[in-house]
Order: sequence, then structure tokens, then C-alpha cells
Amino acid sequence: MVEIKVIGSYSDGRLVYRVGKDVPMYGYIAFGVIDRGTNVLQVRPTTICPLNCIFCSVDAGPFSRNRWAEYIVDKDAIIDAVEYAIRYKGGGIEALIDTIGEPLTYPNLIELVKGLKEIPGVRSVALETHGALLSEGLVRRLEEAGLDRINLSIDTLDPNKARFLQGVRWYDVRRVMRVAEFIARETSIDLHVTPLWIPGVNDKDVIDVIMWAMRIGAGKKWPPVTIQKYNVHKYGRKVPGVRPISWKRFWRWLEELEGRLGIKLRPTMEEFGMRYAPRIPCPVRRGDIVRAYIIARGWVKGEYLGIIPDVNRLVAVIKYRGGIRKNVYIKIIEDKDCLLIGRFIGEVE
Repeated sequence: MVEIKVIGSYSDGRLVYRVGKDVPMYGYIAFGVIDRGTNVLQVRPTTICPLNCIFCSVDAGPFSRNRWAEYIVDKDAIIDAVEYAIRYKGGGIEALIDTIGEPLTYPNLIELVKGLKEIPGVRSVALETHGALLSEGLVRRLEEAGLDRINLSIDTLDPNKARFLQGVRWYDVRRVMRVAEFIARETSIDLHVTPLWIPGVNDKDVIDVIMWAMRIGAGKKWPPVTIQKYNVHKYGRKVPGVRPISWKRFWRWLEELEGRLGIKLRPTMEEFGMRYAPRIPCPVRRGDIVRAYIIARGWVKGEYLGIIPDVNRLVAVIKYRGGIRKNVYIKIIEDKDCLLIGRFIGEVE
């Protein structure tokens, strides 16, 4: 029996699943481990987020309109999956905790960081956060566990605008700034600040964030700042009245900003210690017809989560209207980075 069970629910009917150690950790975008062909592995132990950012590309948070499931994953399953990856990728790995939620909601975060850092072949452990749940005490515990870097997404220094952008009235950007300054000045953890630029909404704010990051000493080892580009995704939120700009215009804006500020804003892979590395082999490919076992809802409405038992991979199953704990045939229609999507064909008799 695959260990995945419902442990709670939201008022909107979303189910919260605890994902056990025997569930595969590869093949699904919402949780587990993702290999995109570099020495950086994306580590996703949870999908839960307390914020409701107006620009969220994955529609996270308490007021999500598209989700109907959330997941909390066994830490040992994540650690085992990273160890497995190193067999193919070799050493010098960074484990980047970058969930489609907020990593700081994960109840076993300290133990996860410690376990990842102890893996032979893991060079560094980093996490991405909006910082709402950070405290000096938690930072110290993360430091003791071996965390190397925090990528802090802070999009404005203005308290009112910050509450607007993060979509909740309790968000306090000044408190986040104080903890960030503590990280940069009082700990061995590096601080990398990553504001999102929403054209016409926080143009000047992004510049303020950059200058603040430089003042407090972000970037002890890694680059101090990276600007994120606002994009619209299929299941994400759209900022009213804002159209995403082209990548060409975005890079031109960064180049102009570098000239004005005298600060490098387009770091290279080498500056982050990134390099291309062998991929974990993907055992199924687009067009394959395979048998899958449905174990739970998928993260977005109408999607289900399955296991392909013959290759021990997760798969998102679409066009399926049956129940849980059923064997079905699916056709793989997407396999980029071995993140698998399969279209339902029929039930196994």
C-alpha cells in the first residue's frame, strides 16, 4: 500500500496530503526533487503557503482558485531522492528548497536542511522564501543545521504596498527587513535578494530594494541581487492591468539599470557555482502508453496524481474522472525535465 493519506482540508475543499517515504520523488512538479540538467536540484517538501501574492505564478495560498490539493512530504524521502541523483550527477550539488508554496511552512525544515547538508556530494543547501515566517531564532537554527544561502523575495520596502503585493494584511515588510539585516550581518548564511519587477507597479521599489540589499551586505559569497521577471502562467494569478514584457525588453531594462546604479544585475551561472551536469535517465517518454496507479488528487483542479509502477515515477493524470486507488492506462503527453503528464486512456480491467 502506497503511504499517502489525507491529514486535513481547507474550507474551500482542498485536501492536505501527507506523502510517505515509499512514494516516488521524481516525475511531478508539485513536490519531490526536480533535475533540470545542472548541478542544482530543486527540492520541494511542501506546497503550503500562508500568503496570497497577487502575482503568484502557481496560485499558492489560502485563497487559491485553482488548487484542490496540498502536500507535505516525508523528509527522508527527499533526502533519499537527492542521494539517488548524486549517483548520476556526481558531486558539487546544490540542493535548492524552492517549493510551489513557502518552504518555511514545512514542519521538518531544520531536519531536512541538516540531512541534505550531510549527504556526500552536496556542496550547498539554499532555500527561497518571502520571509514572512522568518525570525532570528529560526535563522540561527537554520545556520546550525548548515544552511548556506537564503534567496529572499522582497518586492518593495513600502509597508502598504508590500501588504498589497503579498495579498494579506498581516505581512510586515519592516520585520522581514530586520531579519534580513540580521542574516547578512550576524550569521554565516548568505543573503541573496530577489525582487520581482512588475512593470508600472513597483519600478522604483525594485531600485530601492537593490540599494537596500547592497547597504546591508547581501552577497557574501553569491551575487547579492537578482531581479525576477513577471510572467503569466496557466494556473497563476494575473496582476490587473499589467501585461508581461518580452525577455528582450527585460534584459535591456536590466542593462540600463546596471549602467545607472553601477551594480551587476545579470549574474552568470559560474557566479552561482552552477554548471551543466548529467541528467537522471528518464525511463518514459512522450508518446509512451503506460499503466499508472491513481493515488491522490493532483495539485490543480481536475488533475490526479499517479505512480507508474514499472519505472517508479510520479505522473500527473489529466482527462480522468474516476476515483482513487485505481489502475489506468495513460499516454504520456509531456516529459520535459522528466516532469510527466499523462492523458487518461482507459481503466485496467
